[in-house]
Amino acid sequence: SLLIPADSGFVVKTVASEQLIPLENFVQQHQALAVINGGFFDPNNQKTTSYIVQAGQLVADPQLNEGLMDNPNNEPYLDKILNRTEFRRYRCESTFRYDIALHSQAIPEGCVLVDALGGGPGLLPALTLFQEGFLDFEEGKVIRDALGTKRLNARSAVGITREGDILLVMAAQKPESPQNSGVSLPELAELLKSLGAEKGMNLDGGSSSALYYQGETFYGRIDREGNRIKRPIKSVLVVSNG
Repeated sequence: SLLIPADSGFVVKTVASEQLIPLENFVQQHQALAVINGGFFDPNNQKTTSYIVQAGQLVADPQLNEGLMDNPNNEPYLDKILNRTEFRRYRCESTFRYDIALHSQAIPEGCVLVDALGGGPGLLPALTLFQEGFLDFEEGKVIRDALGTKRLNARSAVGITREGDILLVMAAQKPESPQNSGVSLPELAELLKSLGAEKGMNLDGGSSSALYYQGETFYGRIDREGNRIKRPIKSVLVVSNG
């Protein structure tokens, strides 16, 4: 995990790519101090399933992803899928501030939205799997569990503390026991809370899980042979000098 203090002068920005690219490419392009993998995407058509705003522009719109919008399995959940949690950076007059909010939530008065990275579900203050269309039940049985809620897996997340510090967290699997390591989503929420987060959001975990810091990239997911999986991704959060 990595803590970026509110008064450090560092900025946490959203960066998206038209094509899927390795995390290292984002690092090189942005002279980043740290990078964590970002929002959800469809590996088949390379299109986003999360809203992404970069430098005030909507650069990725899930409503333009026909693989998402035209999938009959998604139809009952589309309203929820299109209103998932996002990590936001606002400019409020001369200061910047961060928030984690649902996509439909109004931007505070006097502020403009600079960056937003859709992910989900919200982890803190509450785990909002059902509200965001990741989990559903019928007659007490689970009929949809898009993220394998209780399964151990590589996961990544972003959190905000009461002081406004930003937490980047990646939970990796162990090479010696790839099938039986990592964390569940409730455990990820607890981990963020234990690190001081008041608000938290799940990022695209599993094979996308990756965190770069101080010249080294840590990959979260392990294959059956014990090798780390390096999957090209759509978006990241970048920590830079502003």
